[in-house]
Amino acid sequence: MEAPSQKSLEKVLSQRALQMSSSFPCQICVVGLLCGVCLTSLFLAALTSIGTFEFGVFSFSGFSTINSTTQMINQVLDSSSDMVTSEDCNYEEKGTESGMNTQKNDDKGSTDEKVSLLYSAWSALLNESMIDDGEFFQRFRLSKSSVPKAPHFENCKSKTQVNERLDTRGKNGRFPPWTIWKGFLDIYPPSEPDEQMRYFRRQAMSEGSYPPWITGSDDDNYPFTRKVQRDIWSHQHPLNCRDPNVRFLVADWEVLPGFGMGAQIAGMCGILAIAINEKRVLVTNYFNRADHDGCEGTGPYRSSWSCYFFPETSQECRDRAFELMGTKEAWENGTIRGKDSYRSREIWAGPTPRVWGNPWSYLQPTTEINGSLIGRHRKMDQRWWRAQAVRYLMRFQTEYTCGLLNVERHAAFGWEAAKMVLTGLSQEWLEDVSKKPKSDIEEYVWSSHKPWTPTPILSMHVRMGDKACEMKLAEFEDYMLLADRIRQRFPHLDSIWLSTEMQEVIEKTNLYPNWKFYYTNVRRQQGNATMASYEASLGRKISTNYPMVNFWMAAEADFFVGALGSTWCFLIDGMRNTGGKVMAGYLSVNKDRFW
Repeated sequence: MEAPSQKSLEKVLSQRALQMSSSFPCQICVVGLLCGVCLTSLFLAALTSIGTFEFGVFSFSGFSTINSTTQMINQVLDSSSDMVTSEDCNYEEKGTESGMNTQKNDDKGSTDEKVSLLYSAWSALLNESMIDDGEFFQRFRLSKSSVPKAPHFENCKSKTQVNERLDTRGKNGRFPPWTIWKGFLDIYPPSEPDEQMRYFRRQAMSEGSYPPWITGSDDDNYPFTRKVQRDIWSHQHPLNCRDPNVRFLVADWEVLPGFGMGAQIAGMCGILAIAINEKRVLVTNYFNRADHDGCEGTGPYRSSWSCYFFPETSQECRDRAFELMGTKEAWENGTIRGKDSYRSREIWAGPTPRVWGNPWSYLQPTTEINGSLIGRHRKMDQRWWRAQAVRYLMRFQTEYTCGLLNVERHAAFGWEAAKMVLTGLSQEWLEDVSKKPKSDIEEYVWSSHKPWTPTPILSMHVRMGDKACEMKLAEFEDYMLLADRIRQRFPHLDSIWLSTEMQEVIEKTNLYPNWKFYYTNVRRQQGNATMASYEASLGRKISTNYPMVNFWMAAEADFFVGALGSTWCFLIDGMRNTGGKVMAGYLSVNKDRFW
């Protein structure tokens, strides 16, 4: 995607200036402004061939096209906020690669200045909490209400409020409103009281309808997924946390050097298994990867898993567990236990909970390695349980995580979305300044739909570097062979969400012009440095935020290609197999080293 030319910029400014007023003084100002732009452009012509200059919210570069959301909006906004901003997702140094390979290759002459303006308006909306009245909109005399809805954004605040209700017990200890009324429909106000309807809904809640974070049919998920998720939630949210019969297991996340985020999550899955087996409520404590400024405004636990996802238990149980940790008697009588009470083997290879029998014994064989489906292996129980555990731990995103995904989707898909939206408008959005109220179907039904992404899309995680000490590495070409195989069966597939720590992989995407590649704009690894040193060079916030974004994009993609020898890929596979993606299959370049 090429940046708008200087001529296009002048056209944008001239159009907007003429729309501001037809008065003679304003016209004089416009002429003066355009002359200034022209003179400045001529003066800096030599510089722009090798470097970069910026004007307003637009950025021009000899290396890239329209820059990421951060680079554009940071020209306008020079303050800080507790809300998520594009700074939290600014993973790339200026002047390097574009976040979307196809956008780099767009015809220079096809850039539409109206698309650019809409893209920039959406960028400003992502950061509107940073300014009082919207400096961008004031500068270009735009009305927020006239900006077309961004199909790739989620309303993070509303979504989080709804999910909080779905994660909290009702009156008298009833289950949350897990009925067939989805999302915002649960808060739809009926036109008149309907006691019979209310009775049936209360009855459904009291019987514990299945949780809403599982999508797809039972055949599209691992066996017993809905029942397991409901039972884990019920176990982790007892009716009375101060009941003397309620016992707790308090555990920090792993912090040993060399432990990647995948290993940390896998370890907590093992600790949750111990808690289930011992009938204890798991309470997670210090999460070092959330110990950064981005998590400051997301709740009372900066260094907590709840920065990114809803906490694993209620606040009442957390308070009770930490209270008991300070009493010697609670430790002596076993009411409270810590991670140190268990050996490493119990955490990493302990028994899988048998509360639900042996559902892993009839997993559908949907994973292919070396051209053959894997029907059975030695770790089927572990694969099934980790999928259930990671799905529960990530059941609801926080507003912070939702915001990170909005920013990244905008950086990757925003230009396409703007083109798509403008194509479908019946009139010029710049001329339509009327505020249209939302209809009921927009507010309560369509608002529950997932944000737009190009579909179908394949997610690919390419793991290299120091992982060679744990698994057999495969070249990027091997991953692409599997992608081509999927495309042969689904010829309308042409998009890949690529996650990798290696710069050489990104560079090789140019060898595949028939694919559209999307990826986060992060400074990537050169050579064979360890993952720990690479993450340290990025800083804690970036090295945590961008994998979280990649993980969720992979879990939501239509297809997945990866390496089961990688714990990260193993966990992504688990999220997909409890998220309605079982029948999409999984093509892996290798197998898990313990199978």
